Amino acid sequence: MNTPTVEESKPDVHQLLLDALEKCWKDYRKELKRCQTEFSNEAIHDLRVATRRILALIELLHSISSRPRLEKMIGFFKDQLDEFDELRDTQVILAEISEVLQELPQLHEFQKELQSDEEKMRRNVLKKIKKFDTSGLSKRIRKTQQSIEEGASDGLESKVMQAVDDAYFLTRQRLEWVDSTRAATIHRVRVAFKSFRYMMEIIHPLLKEYPTENLKRMNDYQSLMGEVQDIEVFMQTLADYSESDSFPDLEPVRRYYEDRHAEAISTYLKDMNQLNTFWRPAPDQPLPWEKTE
Repeated sequence: MNTPTVEESKPDVHQLLLDALEKCWKDYRKELKRCQTEFSNEAIHDLRVATRRILALIELLHSISSRPRLEKMIGFFKDQLDEFDELRDTQVILAEISEVLQELPQLHEFQKELQSDEEKMRRNVLKKIKKFDTSGLSKRIRKTQQSIEEGASDGLESKVMQAVDDAYFLTRQRLEWVDSTRAATIHRVRVAFKSFRYMMEIIHPLLKEYPTENLKRMNDYQSLMGEVQDIEVFMQTLADYSESDSFPDLEPVRRYYEDRHAEAISTYLKDMNQLNTFWRPAPDQPLPWEKTE
């Protein structure tokens, strides 16, 4: 396998993983504490991002060396993210409504219903966040740090690259299954891509001639899929509410978001093969940005 070259001035793999674990754990604890005291929309968002970053790192470490404690941490962080899902979706919808309410006044009653539900969700999630006990997690983090420090150096770089290869392969596999008539297939790519993207943020200092603008390009690529998913969730939530409540005629709203949905899918489909520029097509091939003789 043609392993990407590690520059001498860059940290070795052991140190890179240790530094990443220390930073991700510090950021996670900071955002958790902030969320427990402030609990603003921004604090919730930042905690979700910090959780996804440390989750991607733990998944990377688990790929390198499978351990029960890593599995437990993966489960912990995934469960925590799940606690935010409904609240996050509701807040995204409310933000969207505020942007289009003047154009679509039919959404006013929907907005009031969601605002009431959001407040209930906020109280419930805050109660759970305040009860989060990270003492057991701290012990597992310390043991993981010790394992990295004591681990053998031989083959570690190849194992790291293989883990990224695997995350990328899963994303490409799901890309092949994208069906323009089924938005859920795009969402499945997005879920896999998030893990790959955060792994790349971790390991990119090891890669020779890595174009740092790729990190922004990956964020933009993920946002294209996020736009599809956000509109999908909006339409489904609106349909659920309209079945049980008396809203004004929502047909203009449905047509508006059906058009937005189709446009978002079309935009993603035009650019979806950008994925092929973010990593190598196969483990035995060079990375796209590496110079060839």
